[in-house]
Amino acid sequence: MRGKAQVGFQLAFGDFGLKALGCGWMSNRQLEAARKAIAHETKRTGKLWIRVFPDKTYTKKGAGVRMGSGKGEIEGYVCVIKPGKVIFELAGVTPALAQESLRKAAQKLSIKTKFIVKS
Repeated sequence: MRGKAQVGFQLAFGDFGLKALGCGWMSNRQLEAARKAIAHETKRTGKLWIRVFPDKTYTKKGAGVRMGSGKGEIEGYVCVIKPGKVIFELAGVTPALAQESLRKAAQKLSIKTKFIVKS
């Protein structure tokens, strides 16, 4: 996860966006919670783009399993986030509504983010 995002660091579709400032894994549950927060705040007006997809699996062994015996079962899916990556984009809403809805979405994520506007 070292380095900055090489692709997906500029707004491509919408007028407003949520950009990652740090790196880490974002789970599919965090992504869905943030999407629901945006949809609830905007009352499903405008258009929302999700620019990341949780395509990396992570595994975990059971609580009482001894050392060895191979890799554990698939526990869930995550997307790798690098600094500068645009996570969400919004269009068709007012700047105040976009900022408030993306602020609420940022509270659901485990990564520091910032609100950006297309220039």
